[in-house]
Amino acid sequence: MHLINAILVGLKEIWANKFRSMLTMLGIILGVSSLVAMSALVKGMENGMKEALIAIGGLEKVRVEEQDIPVWQQHLADQAVGTTMNDVHALIRSAPLITMVVPEMRTRNITMTRGGKSISPWNFIGTWPNAVELNQHVVAHGRMFNALDDENARNVCVIGTAVRDALFGSPEQIGREVIPVGEFVNINNQRFKIIGMFEHYESDQDKKRRELQTAKPPEPKGTGPERSRGYGSMGSKGGSRSMGGFVFDLKNNSVYIPLNTMWLRFRAASGTSGTGTGGFGGRSSSGSSSGSGSTAEFVPDPRLSTLSVKIADIDKMDEALQQAKNVMLHTHKGIEDFSFRTQENWSEGITQAISNARMSGGIIAAISLLVGGIGIMNIMLASITERVREIGIRKAIGATFFDVFTQILVESVVIAILGGVAGLFTSNMLVKLLIILSPTENTPVITVESMFLAFAFSVAVGILAGLFPALKAAKLNPIQALRYE
Repeated sequence: MHLINAILVGLKEIWANKFRSMLTMLGIILGVSSLVAMSALVKGMENGMKEALIAIGGLEKVRVEEQDIPVWQQHLADQAVGTTMNDVHALIRSAPLITMVVPEMRTRNITMTRGGKSISPWNFIGTWPNAVELNQHVVAHGRMFNALDDENARNVCVIGTAVRDALFGSPEQIGREVIPVGEFVNINNQRFKIIGMFEHYESDQDKKRRELQTAKPPEPKGTGPERSRGYGSMGSKGGSRSMGGFVFDLKNNSVYIPLNTMWLRFRAASGTSGTGTGGFGGRSSSGSSSGSGSTAEFVPDPRLSTLSVKIADIDKMDEALQQAKNVMLHTHKGIEDFSFRTQENWSEGITQAISNARMSGGIIAAISLLVGGIGIMNIMLASITERVREIGIRKAIGATFFDVFTQILVESVVIAILGGVAGLFTSNMLVKLLIILSPTENTPVITVESMFLAFAFSVAVGILAGLFPALKAAKLNPIQALRYE
Protein backbone atom coordinates (compact mmCIF):
# COMPACT_ATOMS: atom_id res chain seq x y z
CA MET A 1 0.00 0.00 0.00
CA HIS A 2 2.94 2.32 0.61
CA LEU A 3 3.73 2.32 -3.13
CA ILE A 4 0.10 3.02 -4.10
CA ASN A 5 -0.10 5.87 -1.59
CA ALA A 6 3.18 7.27 -2.90
CA ILE A 7 1.84 7.21 -6.46
CA LEU A 8 -1.40 8.94 -5.39
CA VAL A 9 0.53 11.61 -3.52
CA GLY A 10 2.76 12.07 -6.56
CA LEU A 11 -0.27 12.54 -8.83
CA LYS A 12 -1.77 15.06 -6.40
CA GLU A 13 1.49 16.99 -6.35
CA ILE A 14 1.62 17.03 -10.14
CA TRP A 15 -2.02 18.16 -10.34
CA ALA A 16 -1.40 20.89 -7.78
CA ASN A 17 1.32 22.32 -10.03
CA LYS A 18 -0.15 21.57 -13.45
CA PHE A 19 1.65 24.18 -15.53
CA ARG A 20 5.03 23.52 -13.94
CA SER A 21 4.58 19.76 -14.34
CA MET A 22 3.59 20.17 -18.01
CA LEU A 23 6.72 22.17 -18.74
CA THR A 24 8.75 19.51 -16.94
CA MET A 25 7.16 16.71 -18.98
CA LEU A 26 7.67 18.60 -22.25
CA GLY A 27 11.31 17.48 -22.50
CA ILE A 28 10.30 13.84 -22.02
CA ILE A 29 7.46 14.19 -24.54
CA LEU A 30 9.79 15.61 -27.19
CA GLY A 31 12.47 13.03 -26.45
CA VAL A 32 10.09 10.06 -26.69
CA SER A 33 8.30 11.35 -29.80
CA SER A 34 11.59 12.14 -31.57
CA LEU A 35 12.95 8.67 -30.76
CA VAL A 36 9.82 6.95 -32.10
CA ALA A 37 9.70 9.21 -35.17
CA MET A 38 13.37 8.63 -35.96
CA SER A 39 12.89 4.88 -35.61
CA ALA A 40 9.87 5.06 -37.93
CA LEU A 41 11.87 6.90 -40.60
CA VAL A 42 14.74 4.42 -40.37
CA LYS A 43 12.34 1.46 -40.48
CA GLY A 44 10.69 2.87 -43.59
CA MET A 45 14.09 3.33 -45.22
CA GLU A 46 15.07 -0.23 -44.28
CA ASN A 47 11.84 -1.65 -45.72
CA GLY A 48 12.39 0.28 -48.95
CA MET A 49 15.97 -0.95 -49.34
CA LYS A 50 15.04 -4.56 -48.63
CA GLU A 51 12.09 -4.31 -51.01
CA ALA A 52 14.44 -3.08 -53.72
CA LEU A 53 16.90 -5.90 -52.95
CA ILE A 54 14.12 -8.45 -53.37
CA ALA A 55 12.94 -6.71 -56.55
CA ILE A 56 16.27 -7.37 -58.27
CA GLY A 57 16.38 -11.04 -57.34
CA GLY A 58 17.28 -11.25 -53.66
CA LEU A 59 20.41 -12.65 -52.06
CA GLU A 60 20.15 -15.87 -54.09
CA LYS A 61 20.90 -14.05 -57.33
CA VAL A 62 24.54 -13.90 -58.48
CA ARG A 63 25.81 -12.19 -61.61
CA VAL A 64 28.75 -13.56 -63.59
CA GLU A 65 30.57 -10.63 -65.18
CA GLU A 66 33.65 -10.31 -67.34
CA GLN A 67 36.78 -8.97 -65.71
CA ASP A 68 40.30 -8.14 -66.77
CA ILE A 69 42.56 -11.12 -67.14
CA PRO A 70 44.93 -11.48 -64.13
CA VAL A 71 48.48 -10.28 -64.67
CA TRP A 72 49.94 -13.78 -64.48
CA GLN A 73 47.63 -14.89 -67.33
CA GLN A 74 48.16 -11.94 -69.68
CA HIS A 75 50.05 -14.17 -72.12
CA LEU A 76 46.79 -16.10 -72.64
CA ALA A 77 44.74 -12.99 -73.47
CA ASP A 78 44.23 -14.01 -77.10
CA GLN A 79 42.62 -17.26 -75.91
CA ALA A 80 40.04 -15.61 -73.62
CA VAL A 81 36.54 -16.44 -74.83
CA GLY A 82 34.47 -14.32 -72.46
CA THR A 83 31.11 -15.39 -71.04
CA THR A 84 29.35 -17.57 -73.61
CA MET A 85 26.51 -20.06 -74.02
CA ASN A 86 29.03 -22.82 -73.36
CA ASP A 87 29.17 -21.52 -69.78
CA VAL A 88 25.38 -21.59 -69.56
CA HIS A 89 25.06 -25.21 -70.65
CA ALA A 90 28.05 -26.30 -68.55
CA LEU A 91 26.58 -24.73 -65.40
CA ILE A 92 23.22 -26.38 -66.05
CA ARG A 93 24.89 -29.78 -66.46
CA SER A 94 27.62 -29.66 -63.83
CA ALA A 95 26.62 -27.26 -61.00
CA PRO A 96 23.86 -28.91 -58.93
CA LEU A 97 24.01 -26.16 -56.26
CA ILE A 98 22.74 -23.71 -58.89
CA THR A 99 19.01 -24.00 -59.59
CA MET A 100 18.65 -21.47 -62.41
CA VAL A 101 20.90 -20.05 -65.13
CA VAL A 102 19.82 -17.00 -67.14
CA PRO A 103 21.89 -15.64 -70.07
CA GLU A 104 21.41 -12.01 -71.07
CA MET A 105 22.36 -9.98 -74.12
CA ARG A 106 22.05 -6.22 -74.08
CA THR A 107 22.58 -3.58 -76.73
CA ARG A 108 22.60 0.20 -76.75
CA ASN A 109 21.09 2.86 -79.01
CA ILE A 110 17.71 1.17 -79.13
CA THR A 111 14.72 3.29 -80.13
CA MET A 112 11.13 2.05 -79.96
CA THR A 113 8.57 3.97 -81.99
CA ARG A 114 4.84 3.87 -82.56
CA GLY A 115 2.58 6.48 -84.14
CA GLY A 116 5.08 9.33 -83.90
CA LYS A 117 6.00 8.56 -80.27
CA SER A 118 9.37 7.10 -79.31
CA ILE A 119 11.34 5.96 -76.30
CA SER A 120 14.84 4.62 -75.63
CA PRO A 121 14.28 2.01 -72.92
CA TRP A 122 16.82 1.84 -70.12
CA ASN A 123 16.76 -1.95 -70.04
CA PHE A 124 16.61 -3.66 -73.46
CA ILE A 125 17.41 -7.31 -72.84
CA GLY A 126 17.51 -10.48 -74.88
CA THR A 127 17.17 -13.43 -72.53
CA TRP A 128 15.44 -16.70 -71.72
CA PRO A 129 11.87 -16.92 -70.36
CA ASN A 130 13.09 -17.83 -66.86
CA ALA A 131 14.54 -14.31 -66.48
CA VAL A 132 11.09 -13.26 -65.27
CA GLU A 133 11.39 -15.51 -62.23
CA LEU A 134 15.00 -14.66 -61.46
CA ASN A 135 14.48 -10.90 -61.75
CA GLN A 136 11.21 -10.97 -59.79
CA HIS A 137 9.05 -9.74 -62.66
CA VAL A 138 5.30 -10.34 -62.84
CA VAL A 139 3.54 -10.42 -66.20
CA ALA A 140 0.27 -8.62 -65.46
CA HIS A 141 -1.20 -8.82 -68.97
CA GLY A 142 -0.56 -11.23 -71.83
CA ARG A 143 2.25 -13.72 -71.47
CA MET A 144 6.00 -14.10 -71.35
CA PHE A 145 7.66 -15.42 -74.48
CA ASN A 146 8.46 -19.13 -74.34
CA ALA A 147 11.19 -21.50 -75.51
CA LEU A 148 9.52 -21.88 -78.91
CA ASP A 149 9.54 -18.10 -79.43
CA ASP A 150 13.24 -18.09 -78.56
CA GLU A 151 14.09 -21.07 -80.75
CA ASN A 152 12.39 -19.51 -83.76
CA ALA A 153 13.78 -16.03 -82.97
CA ARG A 154 10.34 -14.48 -83.17
CA ASN A 155 9.96 -10.72 -83.10
CA VAL A 156 8.00 -10.54 -79.86
CA CYS A 157 8.57 -8.50 -76.72
CA VAL A 158 7.31 -7.95 -73.17
CA ILE A 159 7.39 -4.36 -71.95
CA GLY A 160 7.23 -2.40 -68.70
CA THR A 161 4.61 0.20 -67.83
CA ALA A 162 6.93 3.18 -68.42
CA VAL A 163 7.46 2.00 -72.00
CA ARG A 164 3.70 1.61 -72.40
CA ASP A 165 3.13 5.14 -71.04
CA ALA A 166 5.60 6.65 -73.51
CA LEU A 167 4.22 4.88 -76.57
CA PHE A 168 0.51 4.47 -75.81
CA GLY A 169 -0.20 7.02 -73.06
CA SER A 170 -0.49 6.73 -69.29
CA PRO A 171 -3.77 6.09 -67.44
CA GLU A 172 -3.74 9.70 -66.18
CA GLN A 173 -3.42 11.07 -69.71
CA ILE A 174 -6.05 8.86 -71.31
CA GLY A 175 -8.38 8.31 -68.36
CA ARG A 176 -8.09 4.52 -68.43
CA GLU A 177 -5.39 1.88 -68.32
CA VAL A 178 -4.08 0.94 -71.75
CA ILE A 179 -3.19 -2.72 -72.27
CA PRO A 180 -1.13 -2.85 -75.49
CA VAL A 181 -0.95 -6.65 -75.73
CA GLY A 182 -1.26 -7.60 -79.40
CA GLU A 183 -0.10 -4.20 -80.66
CA PHE A 184 2.96 -3.74 -82.90
CA VAL A 185 5.90 -1.39 -82.36
CA ASN A 186 9.06 -0.66 -84.34
CA ILE A 187 12.37 -1.36 -82.61
CA ASN A 188 15.21 0.11 -84.67
CA ASN A 189 12.90 -0.11 -87.73
CA GLN A 190 12.04 -3.76 -87.10
CA ARG A 191 8.43 -4.72 -86.40
CA PHE A 192 7.83 -6.39 -83.03
CA LYS A 193 4.62 -7.65 -81.48
CA ILE A 194 3.91 -6.91 -77.82
CA ILE A 195 2.77 -10.18 -76.25
CA GLY A 196 2.93 -9.16 -72.59
CA MET A 197 3.27 -6.31 -70.13
CA PHE A 198 4.78 -6.39 -66.66
CA GLU A 199 2.93 -5.06 -63.66
CA HIS A 200 3.69 -1.54 -62.46
CA TYR A 201 6.43 -1.37 -59.82
CA GLU A 202 6.55 1.46 -57.29
CA SER A 203 7.39 2.21 -53.67
CA ASP A 204 4.67 2.54 -51.03
CA GLN A 205 5.13 6.30 -50.98
CA ASP A 206 4.79 6.59 -54.77
CA LYS A 207 1.70 4.40 -54.68
CA LYS A 208 0.01 6.56 -52.05
CA ARG A 209 0.97 9.73 -53.92
CA ARG A 210 -0.46 8.33 -57.15
CA GLU A 211 -3.70 7.26 -55.47
CA LEU A 212 -4.02 10.70 -53.90
CA GLN A 213 -3.49 12.40 -57.26
CA THR A 214 -5.98 10.06 -58.92
CA ALA A 215 -8.59 11.09 -56.35
CA LYS A 216 -8.09 14.79 -57.19
CA PRO A 217 -10.01 16.48 -60.04
CA PRO A 218 -8.04 16.39 -63.33
CA GLU A 219 -6.04 19.50 -64.12
CA PRO A 220 -6.65 21.38 -67.36
CA LYS A 221 -4.30 20.39 -70.16
CA GLY A 222 -1.20 22.45 -70.46
CA THR A 223 -1.05 23.41 -66.78
CA GLY A 224 1.79 21.14 -65.86
CA PRO A 225 4.06 18.30 -66.92
CA GLU A 226 1.58 15.45 -67.32
CA ARG A 227 4.15 12.75 -67.47
CA SER A 228 5.59 13.66 -64.07
CA ARG A 229 2.16 12.80 -62.66
CA GLY A 230 1.87 9.64 -64.69
CA TYR A 231 1.36 6.08 -63.59
CA GLY A 232 4.82 5.18 -64.82
CA SER A 233 6.59 8.32 -63.66
CA MET A 234 10.33 8.23 -64.11
CA GLY A 235 11.04 10.87 -61.52
CA SER A 236 10.03 12.06 -58.09
CA LYS A 237 9.66 15.24 -56.15
CA GLY A 238 12.83 17.22 -56.25
CA GLY A 239 14.10 15.20 -59.21
CA SER A 240 16.05 12.74 -57.07
CA ARG A 241 15.49 9.04 -56.55
CA SER A 242 16.60 6.65 -53.85
CA MET A 243 18.16 3.32 -54.77
CA GLY A 244 14.81 1.62 -54.18
CA GLY A 245 13.02 4.11 -56.44
CA PHE A 246 15.66 3.68 -59.14
CA VAL A 247 15.21 -0.11 -59.12
CA PHE A 248 11.46 0.22 -59.62
CA ASP A 249 11.96 2.78 -62.40
CA LEU A 250 14.47 0.48 -64.08
CA LYS A 251 12.04 -2.46 -64.02
CA ASN A 252 9.22 -0.29 -65.39
CA ASN A 253 11.51 0.84 -68.21
CA SER A 254 12.41 -2.69 -69.32
CA VAL A 255 11.86 -4.47 -72.61
CA TYR A 256 12.47 -8.23 -72.80
CA ILE A 257 12.88 -10.08 -76.11
CA PRO A 258 13.98 -13.69 -76.84
CA LEU A 259 17.71 -14.27 -76.69
CA ASN A 260 17.95 -15.61 -80.24
CA THR A 261 15.99 -12.63 -81.51
CA MET A 262 18.45 -10.26 -79.88
CA TRP A 263 21.34 -12.07 -81.52
CA LEU A 264 19.85 -12.32 -84.98
CA ARG A 265 18.22 -8.88 -85.18
CA PHE A 266 20.57 -6.66 -83.23
CA ARG A 267 23.88 -8.33 -82.46
CA ALA A 268 24.84 -10.36 -85.54
CA ALA A 269 26.16 -8.79 -88.76
CA SER A 270 23.25 -7.97 -91.08
CA GLY A 271 22.85 -9.49 -94.51
CA THR A 272 20.48 -8.77 -97.38
CA SER A 273 18.19 -11.78 -97.52
CA GLY A 274 17.46 -15.20 -96.12
CA THR A 275 17.59 -16.38 -92.54
CA GLY A 276 20.45 -17.07 -90.24
CA THR A 277 21.36 -20.69 -89.55
CA GLY A 278 23.81 -22.49 -87.39
CA GLY A 279 22.02 -21.83 -84.11
CA PHE A 280 22.72 -19.80 -81.04
CA GLY A 281 24.49 -21.80 -78.43
CA GLY A 282 24.01 -25.06 -80.33
CA ARG A 283 20.33 -24.52 -81.18
CA SER A 284 18.86 -23.79 -84.62
CA SER A 285 17.36 -20.37 -85.25
CA SER A 286 15.18 -19.07 -88.02
CA GLY A 287 13.60 -15.72 -88.75
CA SER A 288 9.91 -15.18 -88.06
CA SER A 289 7.38 -13.92 -90.54
CA SER A 290 7.22 -10.61 -88.72
CA GLY A 291 10.95 -10.03 -88.89
CA SER A 292 12.94 -7.99 -91.34
CA GLY A 293 14.51 -10.96 -93.09
CA SER A 294 18.05 -10.19 -91.97
CA THR A 295 20.76 -12.82 -91.99
CA ALA A 296 24.24 -13.22 -90.63
CA GLU A 297 27.29 -15.38 -90.72
CA PHE A 298 28.14 -15.65 -87.07
CA VAL A 299 30.02 -17.78 -84.65
CA PRO A 300 27.70 -20.30 -82.96
CA ASP A 301 28.79 -19.27 -79.45
CA PRO A 302 28.66 -15.46 -79.11
CA ARG A 303 29.57 -13.56 -75.98
CA LEU A 304 26.90 -12.69 -73.46
CA SER A 305 26.55 -9.34 -71.77
CA THR A 306 25.67 -10.90 -68.43
CA LEU A 307 25.10 -14.33 -67.01
CA SER A 308 22.97 -14.59 -63.88
CA VAL A 309 22.47 -17.64 -61.67
CA LYS A 310 20.30 -18.50 -58.69
CA ILE A 311 21.84 -20.31 -55.75
CA ALA A 312 19.83 -23.21 -54.35
CA ASP A 313 20.69 -22.52 -50.70
CA ILE A 314 21.94 -19.18 -49.42
CA ASP A 315 23.74 -20.97 -46.58
CA LYS A 316 25.87 -22.77 -49.19
CA MET A 317 26.75 -19.62 -51.13
CA ASP A 318 30.54 -20.08 -50.93
CA GLU A 319 30.32 -23.74 -51.92
CA ALA A 320 28.02 -22.96 -54.85
CA LEU A 321 30.26 -20.14 -56.11
CA GLN A 322 33.31 -22.40 -55.92
CA GLN A 323 31.42 -25.07 -57.85
CA ALA A 324 30.44 -22.54 -60.53
CA LYS A 325 33.99 -21.22 -60.66
CA ASN A 326 35.40 -24.70 -61.25
CA VAL A 327 32.92 -25.33 -64.07
CA MET A 328 33.67 -22.02 -65.77
CA LEU A 329 37.42 -22.38 -65.41
CA HIS A 330 37.05 -25.62 -67.36
CA THR A 331 35.06 -23.95 -70.17
CA HIS A 332 37.44 -20.96 -70.17
CA LYS A 333 40.52 -23.21 -70.44
CA GLY A 334 41.79 -22.10 -67.04
CA ILE A 335 41.64 -18.36 -67.83
CA GLU A 336 39.98 -16.44 -65.02
CA ASP A 337 38.44 -13.65 -67.09
CA PHE A 338 35.19 -13.62 -65.08
CA SER A 339 34.04 -12.71 -61.58
CA PHE A 340 30.99 -13.26 -59.40
CA ARG A 341 28.98 -10.33 -58.14
CA THR A 342 26.63 -11.21 -55.30
CA GLN A 343 23.92 -9.14 -53.64
CA GLU A 344 25.53 -9.68 -50.24
CA ASN A 345 27.53 -6.47 -50.61
CA TRP A 346 24.27 -4.56 -51.07
CA SER A 347 22.74 -6.37 -48.10
CA GLU A 348 25.75 -5.50 -45.95
CA GLY A 349 25.53 -1.89 -47.15
CA ILE A 350 21.87 -1.79 -46.15
CA THR A 351 22.70 -3.16 -42.70
CA GLN A 352 25.51 -0.64 -42.24
CA ALA A 353 23.41 2.31 -43.44
CA ILE A 354 20.51 1.36 -41.17
CA SER A 355 22.87 0.88 -38.22
CA ASN A 356 24.42 4.32 -38.77
CA ALA A 357 21.00 5.95 -39.12
CA ARG A 358 19.76 4.29 -35.94
CA MET A 359 22.85 5.37 -34.05
CA SER A 360 22.58 8.98 -35.23
CA GLY A 361 18.87 9.13 -34.48
CA GLY A 362 19.37 7.44 -31.12
CA ILE A 363 22.00 9.98 -30.09
CA ILE A 364 19.72 12.90 -31.03
CA ALA A 365 16.76 11.38 -29.17
CA ALA A 366 18.97 10.54 -26.17
CA ILE A 367 20.04 14.18 -25.93
CA SER A 368 16.37 15.21 -25.92
CA LEU A 369 15.59 12.71 -23.17
CA LEU A 370 18.65 13.87 -21.23
CA VAL A 371 17.37 17.45 -21.36
CA GLY A 372 14.02 16.18 -20.16
CA GLY A 373 15.72 14.34 -17.30
CA ILE A 374 17.58 17.48 -16.27
CA GLY A 375 14.25 19.29 -16.22
CA ILE A 376 12.74 16.61 -13.95
CA MET A 377 15.71 16.78 -11.59
CA ASN A 378 15.51 20.57 -11.46
CA ILE A 379 11.80 20.60 -10.70
CA MET A 380 12.14 17.88 -8.06
CA LEU A 381 14.89 19.84 -6.31
CA ALA A 382 12.66 22.92 -6.35
CA SER A 383 9.79 20.83 -5.01
CA ILE A 384 11.92 19.54 -2.14
CA THR A 385 12.90 23.08 -1.24
CA GLU A 386 9.22 24.03 -1.04
CA ARG A 387 8.37 20.96 1.06
CA VAL A 388 11.23 20.91 3.56
CA ARG A 389 8.93 21.46 6.57
CA GLU A 390 6.50 18.83 5.26
CA ILE A 391 9.33 16.31 4.97
CA GLY A 392 10.53 17.25 8.44
CA ILE A 393 7.07 16.63 9.92
CA ARG A 394 6.81 13.25 8.17
CA LYS A 395 10.18 12.16 9.52
CA ALA A 396 9.34 13.47 12.99
CA ILE A 397 6.22 11.30 13.22
CA GLY A 398 8.01 8.15 12.09
CA ALA A 399 8.67 8.22 8.35
CA THR A 400 11.84 6.30 7.56
CA PHE A 401 14.68 7.12 5.18
CA PHE A 402 13.24 4.64 2.68
CA ASP A 403 9.71 6.12 2.93
CA VAL A 404 10.88 9.62 2.03
CA PHE A 405 13.27 8.33 -0.63
CA THR A 406 10.50 6.26 -2.26
CA GLN A 407 8.02 9.15 -2.18
CA ILE A 408 10.28 11.58 -4.05
CA LEU A 409 11.51 8.92 -6.50
CA VAL A 410 7.96 7.81 -7.28
CA GLU A 411 6.93 11.41 -8.01
CA SER A 412 9.84 11.71 -10.46
CA VAL A 413 8.95 8.43 -12.18
CA VAL A 414 5.27 9.39 -12.40
CA ILE A 415 6.21 12.59 -14.24
CA ALA A 416 8.42 10.56 -16.61
CA ILE A 417 5.69 7.94 -17.21
CA LEU A 418 3.06 10.57 -17.98
CA GLY A 419 5.52 12.33 -20.27
CA GLY A 420 6.35 9.02 -21.97
CA VAL A 421 2.69 8.16 -22.59
CA ALA A 422 2.06 11.65 -23.96
CA GLY A 423 5.18 11.30 -26.13
CA LEU A 424 3.88 8.06 -27.65
CA PHE A 425 0.66 9.79 -28.70
CA THR A 426 2.61 12.80 -29.97
CA SER A 427 4.97 10.64 -32.04
CA ASN A 428 2.20 9.67 -34.45
CA MET A 429 1.44 13.33 -35.20
CA LEU A 430 5.16 14.09 -35.50
CA VAL A 431 5.62 11.33 -38.10
CA LYS A 432 2.70 12.69 -40.15
CA LEU A 433 4.20 16.18 -39.93
CA LEU A 434 7.58 14.90 -41.13
CA ILE A 435 5.91 13.21 -44.11
CA ILE A 436 4.31 16.52 -45.08
CA LEU A 437 7.39 18.69 -44.53
CA SER A 438 10.01 16.25 -45.84
CA PRO A 439 8.47 13.50 -48.00
CA THR A 440 10.65 10.42 -48.46
CA GLU A 441 10.60 7.50 -50.90
CA ASN A 442 9.44 5.09 -48.21
CA THR A 443 6.58 5.48 -45.77
CA PRO A 444 7.79 5.71 -42.13
CA VAL A 445 6.68 2.74 -40.04
CA ILE A 446 6.07 3.08 -36.30
CA THR A 447 6.89 -0.24 -34.64
CA VAL A 448 5.88 -1.62 -31.25
CA GLU A 449 9.53 -2.22 -30.44
CA SER A 450 10.47 1.44 -30.93
CA MET A 451 7.52 2.59 -28.80
CA PHE A 452 8.42 0.19 -26.00
CA LEU A 453 12.08 1.21 -26.15
CA ALA A 454 11.24 4.92 -26.06
CA PHE A 455 8.87 4.43 -23.12
CA ALA A 456 11.45 2.35 -21.26
CA PHE A 457 14.03 5.10 -21.76
CA SER A 458 11.62 7.71 -20.41
CA VAL A 459 11.05 5.63 -17.27
CA ALA A 460 14.82 5.11 -16.88
CA VAL A 461 15.37 8.86 -17.23
CA GLY A 462 12.74 9.48 -14.56
CA ILE A 463 14.46 7.08 -12.18
CA LEU A 464 17.92 8.53 -12.77
CA ALA A 465 16.66 12.11 -12.53
CA GLY A 466 14.89 11.38 -9.24
CA LEU A 467 17.74 9.61 -7.46
CA PHE A 468 19.66 12.70 -6.36
CA PRO A 469 16.59 14.71 -5.19
CA ALA A 470 15.26 11.62 -3.38
CA LEU A 471 18.57 11.09 -1.59
CA LYS A 472 18.74 14.75 -0.65
CA ALA A 473 15.20 14.69 0.76
CA ALA A 474 15.70 11.41 2.62
CA LYS A 475 18.86 12.70 4.30
CA LEU A 476 17.20 15.83 5.72
CA ASN A 477 17.53 16.21 9.46
CA PRO A 478 13.97 16.44 10.89
CA ILE A 479 14.89 19.09 13.47
CA GLN A 480 16.60 21.31 10.92
CA ALA A 481 13.75 20.70 8.44
CA LEU A 482 11.15 21.80 10.99
CA ARG A 483 13.10 25.02 11.64
CA TYR A 484 13.29 25.76 7.87
CA GLU A 485 11.38 28.86 6.79
